[in-house]
Amino acid sequence: VQLQACGGGLVQAGGSLRLSCTASGRPVSRATVGWFRQAPGKEREFVAVISRSGGSTSYADSVKGRFTISRDNAKNTVYLQMTSLEPEDTAVYYCAADTRIILSSWRRDSEYDYWGQGTLVTVSS
Repeated sequence: VQLQACGGGLVQAGGSLRLSCTASGRPVSRATVGWFRQAPGKEREFVAVISRSGGSTSYADSVKGRFTISRDNAKNTVYLQMTSLEPEDTAVYYCAADTRIILSSWRRDSEYDYWGQGTLVTVSS
């Protein structure tokens, strides 16, 4: 599976962005897809994840209520809608996919086999 993440950019605090993660090579419907981010000088951290069917999602506490993950399997794409953005959300955002990951491992980046190239989100204060 090849993943292409896009949609990042520069936005003012309080603004919104929608990131997209489009898969090629295999149907994204077969994979659990997660979003992770890495801020300058920090380790990569979990942001959100969505199950294959879209019926289950999970969010980091820091983004809960502000970010929404969704998927359109017909378009082979997973989205991350980000609202009420804060300067602390500034990071490179990565999407990741795995076809065999289990629920208890959804938040561990080491458990994902496939990664997109990352898209930069910059939130100005």
